[in-house]
Amino acid sequence: MYAIVLDGSKQLKVAEGQELQIDYRDASSGDSITFDKVLAHSDGEKLAFGSPILKGAKVTATVTGVGRGPKLVVQKFRRRKTHRCKNGHRQIFTNVKIEKIQLA
Repeated sequence: MYAIVLDGSKQLKVAEGQELQIDYRDASSGDSITFDKVLAHSDGEKLAFGSPILKGAKVTATVTGVGRGPKLVVQKFRRRKTHRCKNGHRQIFTNVKIEKIQLA
């Protein structure tokens, strides 16, 4: 059993018990997050699509923590100007565990 949910501008394929990383949300560990925009659902035999979303379907997840991604190096360089700038960036994300997929 799986569902495809819309989180911001990303579509995520989720299943019960799965742990995944989503964009940062201001929530502490143990809080519950509900994804209301379910685009599709499958129970193994039949597949249901929404137009654009399934009415009354939702996915419930529990926040397990907050983390940071790998460091990305950003370099700016201008030729013949002796100008070099090196910065880094680490994206913050929220870890969630999918608890339940509900249909209407």
